[in-house]
Amino acid sequence: MVKLVKAKLSDIPAMQKLVLQEVKDGIILQRSDDEVSTNIRSYVLAKDGDRVVGYGALHIHSMRLAEIRSLIVDSNYRGQNIGKDIVNFALKEAKELGVTQEVLVLTYLADFFKKLGFVEIPKETIPEHKIWADCIKCIHFPICNEISLVYKLGQKDE
Repeated sequence: MVKLVKAKLSDIPAMQKLVLQEVKDGIILQRSDDEVSTNIRSYVLAKDGDRVVGYGALHIHSMRLAEIRSLIVDSNYRGQNIGKDIVNFALKEAKELGVTQEVLVLTYLADFFKKLGFVEIPKETIPEHKIWADCIKCIHFPICNEISLVYKLGQKDE
């Protein structure tokens, strides 16, 4: 049975292995072990026993804006609502931490997020310019095909 748990530093090698192909394909931004370590409290893992089968991170930009980053589910575990559970965990955590307005995601899988209550917005309207500091690390920079969506906090939970 798959359960969600907060990440520990000892999980980093398994996390890096899981995301390797998506990083190579330019779907997920590469993060060094040091960067993951620095942000380890942001990550929630989906684990099947001791095996990491998915994860995502909630990055706080400001009191009003957070971002879901690096969402991934092992291809053998897709279609089991694990991604949905990770996103819902992140949204709940954003509310508990006091993020006041919205949670952003930049993705190639807009339909997945739309089913969870996210709405598409033009990238130019993303309210916090510091988000773009990560974009310079992307293999697709400066031509970005990702779709930006936000989830408005305070909307009725599903």
